[in-house]
Amino acid sequence: MMSEVQVHTVARQMLEQHGFAAIAKAAEQAQACEGRGDADEAKEWRHIADAMKIMRGPHQS
Repeated sequence: MMSEVQVHTVARQMLEQHGFAAIAKAAEQAQACEGRGDADEAKEWRHIADAMKIMRGPHQS
C-alpha cells in the first residue's frame, strides 16, 4: 500500500499533467484494476482520486 505522502504526490502530479480530467483517469484505473481482480490497487486509485477531489477545492465541480 502507498503511504499518504505517496498518494498525495501521485495525485498532485496527475492534476498537474491532466488537470481535473485526472480524477476521471484515476477512476478509470480503479475500474480496470477491479476488472483484473486487483482490489488493493483499485483501492489505491480511489484513494488518489479522493485526494485530487480535496486538492481541487470546494468551489469547483
